[in-house]
Amino acid sequence: MSISSREKRHMGGGSKMSRDALVVDVSPDWAIACDVQQRFMQGLDRATDTLDYSARCRQVRALGGDCYDFVSLPGNRLALAVGDASGKSLAAALLISNVQSSLRTAALFTGNDGPAMLKAVNRQVHASSLENQYATLFYGVFDRATRTLLYVNAGHNSPMVFRRNSSISWLETGGAPIGMFPDWTYKGGAVQLNPGDLVLAYTDGVIEAVNPAGEEWGVEGLRRAAAENDAQSAADIVQAIFTSMDEFSQGHQADDATVVVLRVH
Repeated sequence: MSISSREKRHMGGGSKMSRDALVVDVSPDWAIACDVQQRFMQGLDRATDTLDYSARCRQVRALGGDCYDFVSLPGNRLALAVGDASGKSLAAALLISNVQSSLRTAALFTGNDGPAMLKAVNRQVHASSLENQYATLFYGVFDRATRTLLYVNAGHNSPMVFRRNSSISWLETGGAPIGMFPDWTYKGGAVQLNPGDLVLAYTDGVIEAVNPAGEEWGVEGLRRAAAENDAQSAADIVQAIFTSMDEFSQGHQADDATVVVLRVH
């Protein structure tokens, strides 16, 4: 944008503009950014003979720092991801969008190799992000033929696997959050899933929901809500978790909240 000499004189005759001299209307760009972010997370619920999956991200502001994704991979595999960027609003939204776009690109080449893929994503995000910005991320690849979930947990809340015998496994193997260090070698984990098993991934905003007395809903509140509705479809379980969380917090939400559910048939 150029400024005429007359405009400069009107601003005081100097060569520098005051901070308040120019107001830029960014509302159209903001609306586009919101739309792009939402499109990444729309229409991703699916149910097949072997799998039923669903997710929901509810943001505090128009732009948020959470994300989830499902991507079909060759060999009858499904990739799933859930992430949470540090900070809030625009900075967090830009970071998590960077993570998500990097994930989708890397998945085309190394989608089945979670550790290699997250290593590449980490380098890209670290190189293109501001200092001290990072995102926690859980990435998994489900093989429908073997019912095996290969995963990497990059500093994220450990997802839970609810077994038919009522036991719970925690998916913890991985490494540092994305973007925290320029070069990090991630470790991969593997878990065998059986018909009836359910995988539940989530972000901080879910378990840190607070009631009027200042008590957190916590992992136990989330676990109980999922267990009480485990006979329902993946989409209904997601909805039931948000309903239970809202009842506990009386509708107050202080952070972005994301829930991802994958059920094996």
